[in-house]
Amino acid sequence: MTKGQETAQRLIAVLVIMAMLAVMGIPLTVILFFATVVYFVWRAVQRSEQQDVKNIFDFYVSANEILRDEEKRWYGFEVNRVIAEGERVLHMMADPPPLVYFTLGALYHRAGEHEAAAEHLAYLVEEDGGDEGSRTQPSPELRRYVDVLRRIEREPNEAPQTTAAMRNLERARRTRAAAMLEDSRARVALARQQQPVIPPAAHRPEEGGLHTLTGRRPLAPPTPTPVVPQPIAEVLRDLYDEEKKTA
Repeated sequence: MTKGQETAQRLIAVLVIMAMLAVMGIPLTVILFFATVVYFVWRAVQRSEQQDVKNIFDFYVSANEILRDEEKRWYGFEVNRVIAEGERVLHMMADPPPLVYFTLGALYHRAGEHEAAAEHLAYLVEEDGGDEGSRTQPSPELRRYVDVLRRIEREPNEAPQTTAAMRNLERARRTRAAAMLEDSRARVALARQQQPVIPPAAHRPEEGGLHTLTGRRPLAPPTPTPVVPQPIAEVLRDLYDEEKKTA
């Protein structure tokens, strides 16, 4: 279904709804207000869809600038910004184009994040979904993307920068995707081998400390013998005897 056919279907649907409202006796002003609101909502949705498709091709252009010249030194935050754009594109669509997977994998490879690079490149090289021919039931987002893609291919002069970027990325995908995947996997395996193995710390008792463990229970301190006071009667008797002796 072409873009013109979709627009015609939406227009017919709006006219049918307006006719139903008129039959129900809804005032004309209310119907016109409803039609105006529907029109602006439709335009906003259409503009958002166009922007989403534009973001994909902008991502291609930005990524190509980084990948085409391996000798140029890019700041890490510049590469990370383009990677973030690609991740947004990847999660925006239910079935992203295979070229998005390759471009993201190549950017991760350039940034030295080889686990992420291997993940994206493996999907492209080894999975069935990594080929355009397997996309037989496209989502609406992929349909809009392909419509714009074919328009650019038919009229490359309208977007020369985008055309050049896509050609470079497609060429790199054909010639370097498998080699980049192998290199990333080798680097991941090497990094895992070089990780130091830390042995578990042996528990040794602290000598002379409060928590010294000697295998024996410590001797309990001797229990002092409680002093029992004399009864009051004996005290009075002793005092009486002393008075008699002194008298």
